[in-house]
Formats: sequence, C-alpha cells, structure tokens
Amino acid sequence: MAETTILALNSGSSSLKFGIFSGGREEVRPLCSGAVEGIGSNSGSFWIRSANGETLKKESHTMAGQQEAIHAMAQALETLPFPRPAAIGHRIVHGGPKLLEHQLITPEVLKELEAAAVFAPLHVPAALKMIRQARKHFPGVPQFACFDTAFHRTIPEAASRFALPKKFWDSGVHRYGFHGLSCESILHSLGTNAPPRIIIAHLGSGASITAVADGASIDTTMGLTPTGGIVMATRTGDLDPGVLLYILRTSGSSAEDIERLLDKQSGLLGISGLSSDMRQLHQAADNPDAQMAVEIFCRSAKKAIGGFTAILGGLDLLVFTGGIGEHDALVRGQICSELEPFGIILDLQKNKESLEVISGGSSQARVCVLESQEDLQIARHTNRLLGLLGSTAQNP
Repeated sequence: MAETTILALNSGSSSLKFGIFSGGREEVRPLCSGAVEGIGSNSGSFWIRSANGETLKKESHTMAGQQEAIHAMAQALETLPFPRPAAIGHRIVHGGPKLLEHQLITPEVLKELEAAAVFAPLHVPAALKMIRQARKHFPGVPQFACFDTAFHRTIPEAASRFALPKKFWDSGVHRYGFHGLSCESILHSLGTNAPPRIIIAHLGSGASITAVADGASIDTTMGLTPTGGIVMATRTGDLDPGVLLYILRTSGSSAEDIERLLDKQSGLLGISGLSSDMRQLHQAADNPDAQMAVEIFCRSAKKAIGGFTAILGGLDLLVFTGGIGEHDALVRGQICSELEPFGIILDLQKNKESLEVISGGSSQARVCVLESQEDLQIARHTNRLLGLLGSTAQNP
C-alpha cells in the first residue's frame, strides 16, 4: 500500500478537532493537529500545530456552525505542505444497534446514522453535518465511520442488559458504552505492557470509566446514551428513574425540557450553579456549592473504580486520561484517596507533577496518567479500512 494522507475528524456540538496523518504503512504517523473551538459562541478559536509542537496557525475566530468550521479547516489545510487526503475518518459516538463496527460510510450507513441520532442527540447530528460537509469539500474521498461503541461489543449480557422486560433488550435498549476510541488508544500505548486487569478513567467534559480484562471491555459506566454513568460537566450521569417521574409529574416538563436538563443543565454546572469547568470550580474555594460539585464528581468516579475492581477480581493498572484525568492532580488525588483497600496508593509528589506513573512504591496496582489519542486511533482504523478497500477493489 502506497503512502497516503489521512484526515481524522472529531466533531462535537461546539468544536471540531482534526489531525493529518501519514498512512499506507503498518503504523500511521502524525503530521499536524488542530481544532476549531467555541463554535456558535463569541469567543471561538482556531489553531493548528505541527507534529513537533510548532504553531502553524492560531487566531480568534467566531464561527456560527460546523459548515463554517470545516470550510475554515479545509482552506487552512490547502496552505500546508501535505497532499490532499486520500481518506477521511470520523469519530462517531453512537451508531445505534446496527452499526457496531468501524466501516466505510455508504448511503445505507448514513441512513442508519440518522436513525441513531436519537441515542446521542448532542453528538450524532453534529457528526452527520460534518460527514456531509466533508463530502462537499473533499469530493470523491472515501469516508469512514469509527464508532466509540465498537470497543464495548465484548461486554457480557449480564453487564449490558437493563432490568427491563425482554422486549426492550430485543429492540436494542442496552448498555453500549462510549469513549471506546480513547480506550483503544490507551491499550495501543500500553502495548505488550498491558496487564490483565485494567480500569480506564476517561475524565473530561464527558466522563466514563471502563473495566478491561485481557484487552477486552467487560463493563463501563455509560449506558444506552452518553448521559449515563458518573457525574459529568453538564450531564447528570446515572439517576434514580423516579426522579424523572417526579419532575414530569410536578413541573409539566416536556421530553425536550428533560433532555435539556439531563444533558446541558446538570452535572458540575447544575450542582455548583457556577460553572461546568473543573478549573473554575477549584478556583472558587470559598464557594461551598462549587466544592460540593467537585466532591460529588470524585465520589461517583471512586465508586465506579471500586465496583469495577470487584468485577475484575482485583486490579493491576488504573489509567487516568482525558482533559481532567491528564491534568487535574487534585481530582486524581481525591478519587484515589481511601482506595488503599483496593491496592491503590498514590505518590503525592508524582501525582502533583502529573508524571506518567503516579502510584507509590507500596501500591499493589500501578496508577498511570496517559494521553488519550482518539484522533490517532481514528487514523489507524481509517488506514486499515482504506487498505482493505483497496484490496477489495483490486480483487473483486
């Protein structure tokens, strides 16, 4: 397979992250990365950096939507010394019950994605817009869907099934799990050093914790949608269903009101009444609601780690990743405090410095801080699928 250029796109409701990679070989190589942030706000930014960290572009930018974002990105990429992409890979959060493998985006796949938007209304519609815009800006370039849910296909039925009548299980109502590309990238980074029992804590605006046994996901905190699991920036995480019934009965709320409450008005923002940004909550040390938000976030993560350690029958490695997991020593310390009975003991200085290994010498489980490389994982899958597509074309 000849050397090719791959464009990885990771679209969110208010951001577009992207990376250019050199493919065509066994391991892809990063060339540059960038992001359009704050889409739809008055304080957006656009930056591109080379693989060695050199700033190639950085400016404040106000963009109304994804169409403007991808147009700006495409224009900027034309000025860089990289060939036109031979393939484009997209991070797709949820493909619904029928799309559970990374694959070429065809008209049939697009139709299934449109049906799956109900599972992840914050993410899938934005991804669909990005796919269509990418087709306009890069006509004829094959596009591939890389699903966050694919990694969690190995979760057993006992972990995936909700306590509902069987007809709901048969119709696809079950635990799908998310942040799968992040988990895959962590396992790829660990390589042959990956021990049998791992817990991956992906902590960011969206947050989930996954139990991995012998390289396979066996349980995870997020469920049917990315709203479930531990507390997040603006999402509730798991909630007593009776709470929703109470709200519906006493407030006259519509389904849309409930969706907005669960996904955009709750979590750290709802508890604190101040911000969804963990950094701002730390700064508000004299605000009891802000500190309560941090405590509840850490407590929910701690409970998941303890529970998954029991499911795994012990723990060899705990990995912190994601924006909070990689950079917030206070949160990591608070989560790991009182987990000594589970074999987790931090080295406080190593944790403060956010070193790769932050566990103490007497810790039975190793505790690491590793970078989530979702875009690189998208490029790996796209590179592999492009090679298969080429083989199929040559050998019909």
